[in-house]
Formats: sequence, structure tokens, C-alpha cells
Amino acid sequence: MSTGTAVQSSPALSAFVGRAAGHGSVLAERGIPTRRVEAWRYTPLRAFTETVWNEAPALSDHDVQSLLDALALPKAESRAVFANGQEAASQTRLSENLVRSQGEAVDPLEDRFSAILNAALRQNGLSIRVPAGVAAGTLVLVSLTSGNAISTHLRHQIVLEDGASLTVFDFNAGDGQYVTNPRFDIVVGKGAQLNHVKLQREGADAGHLALVYASVDANGNYDSFTLNQGSELARHEVVATLTQAHAQVHVNGIQIVDGTRLNDLTSMIHHAAPDCGSRQTVKTVLSESGQGVFQGKILVDRVAQKTDGYQMNQALLLSDKAQINSKPELEIYADDVKCSHGATVGALDDEQLFYLRSRGVPEAEARAILVQAFLLDALDLVTDETLRDVLIRSITA
Repeated sequence: MSTGTAVQSSPALSAFVGRAAGHGSVLAERGIPTRRVEAWRYTPLRAFTETVWNEAPALSDHDVQSLLDALALPKAESRAVFANGQEAASQTRLSENLVRSQGEAVDPLEDRFSAILNAALRQNGLSIRVPAGVAAGTLVLVSLTSGNAISTHLRHQIVLEDGASLTVFDFNAGDGQYVTNPRFDIVVGKGAQLNHVKLQREGADAGHLALVYASVDANGNYDSFTLNQGSELARHEVVATLTQAHAQVHVNGIQIVDGTRLNDLTSMIHHAAPDCGSRQTVKTVLSESGQGVFQGKILVDRVAQKTDGYQMNQALLLSDKAQINSKPELEIYADDVKCSHGATVGALDDEQLFYLRSRGVPEAEARAILVQAFLLDALDLVTDETLRDVLIRSITA
């Protein structure tokens, strides 16, 4: 897959290449993708290209504490905080079940712009390992950004050895005009379970280009849920490979898009072994002139017989100016599979709205009730009750 022709005159590209080491030549050669690149057809980066993005300055402990005080973070066994791309050591505490390690990319993913950009400007994120058979509880991973015309490029790695388990609450927030470009490399061992719940609530003028690569071994499960609720432009991209029999991958999410914002959830789930399953349910609510994008692909190798893959994208339009672009896709080379995909787009049901209004419910409250009802079954996919409550509070706020 091509990532586009280099935008030689782009201030953003020149700034990134000037800051880059090692992979800067690859970034310069590939450039920033345009609409002519199929993978970025619905998510134009024009505004992104016209700013000179500088390295983010360090934040003081006082500034970090002030940003954290404004958040209602759940309590957990472990917490890691990154501010402007640097670990805030005074705010980080890890349980003995999380072992620091040297993080290396599981797959370079050099056909994907977000990976190339992260490789060129990589900042060391959190690299941890959960030993075999250990239930490591919950890790709250916080990424905060504050400033103007700055960018951060954290690289995280999470490795679960055989039979291990971990829940990660991945929280992203900030203020100012900035771009965050985090990458996760995730390895789920045999019989291991990783629950990855993400809340993306970046600033209104921010850009967020995130990439997750997950490799799942036999009987392992990578269960993810993303709530896209912030940024002027946000793209959360998941590339998952089921490498051995009976592996499972879930890539679910909700996008709530208003104003002139654009949120994009893109995925590619690769069934490379037999008897594996994958599930995707993504719901998008759009109001005003908001734009939503869903691009989901299930790739089934010839060896991956008995594959069970499901993919559904549903959108609710609350405005005539709102727009959703949905592209579910199946590419199947095996014979004995059960795969399905679909997409639906609709508006609020007038009869249901009339029913609530006729019983004295104000219009705004009635609309909110119907929107929450639309999202409810997606939220039920978050198995951790504490984190599900956090997402519900964020939505209803």
C-alpha cells in the first residue's frame, strides 16, 4: 500500500524531517499522504501540513499536577503519566507485577504514515512486561499535552507472557494547538488477556494520529474499546494479527463528533491462523458539521480455516450537515469461514422522539435519551465496570 507522494513544500514535513534521526529519509521519501492515497481518502491532512510542529518543551511538576487535578482519573494498581512526550516520574507508580523492559517495534509497519512518523521522531514511552501467569490488575496510562505548534511521538510496548492478564486505561488529553502521534506495540502470549480501553479527549485544536499493532498468540485475547471524543482531527488505527489457533481480537468503539471536527477509526485484522475470531462494533454520533470515518478490513489467509469474523459500523446523524464515510471490507482466501460486515446510517426516530415529548420530556433531554440508547449496546462491550462508568460519564457530560 502506498503512503503517498512527498509534499516537498509542506512546512510540517520539512519540520518533521529536520527533527528526525534515522528514519527521516523514509519520512521525506514517503511524505504526508493526500486524498489520492486510498487509506487517507476520507481524512485529509491539509491543515496538518501547514504548521511547523516543534519539539514539545518539558512541563514543570506543578504544571503536570495542575493538568492532572482537572481530570477525574480512576484509581488503579498502577499509573504512568507522560507530559509533552516525557515521563513524569513523580506521578508514575507501577506495581511489582509490571516489569520495565526495553521496547522494540514488533512490526515496522512501514506502509503506514503514522508508523513512519513515529519511527522518525520516536520518544520513549512505557515499555513493560507482565510475567507468565500473573494477573496485573489495571494500569492507568495518561498522556497530557500542553502548548502550541508542538508535537509528541511516544512509543509504548506492552508484552503479556503466557497466561498473564492486564487492563490498560489509555487516557489522552491536553490544551493548545498540537499533534500527538502515539504508537503501541502489543504482544499477547498464549492464553493471555489484554483489555485496552482508550479515552481520546484531546484539545479542540489538536490533532491525534494513533497506531496500535497487536500480535495475539494461541488462545490469547486482545479486547480493545476506543472512545473518540476530542481533537479537531483524530485517527485511531489498529493493526492486529492473530498468529495462532483460537486467538481472539475485539476492536470496538464509539465516536462522538460535533462542530467541524473529524474522527477516524481505521482497522486491519489479519487472520493468519485457523479457528480464530474477531469482532468489531463501531458506533458514531455526528452533529453540526462533524465528520466521521470508519475503515475496517478483515483479511483471512488461506490457512485460516474456521475463521469467525464480524464487523458492524452504525452512524447516527443529528444534523443535515453531518457526514459519515464508512468502508467495511473483507478479503478472504480460505473456504471454511463465517465472516460478515455491514454499515447503517440513520437519524433519530421521530416517533420515539414524539413519544418522549408527549410524556413531558423536554426535547433536548429526549434527544439525549435516544442517543444514549443508541450507544448503550456498544458500551456494554466494555467488560470492566469501573472503566465503563468512566466512559459513560464522559459521554453524558
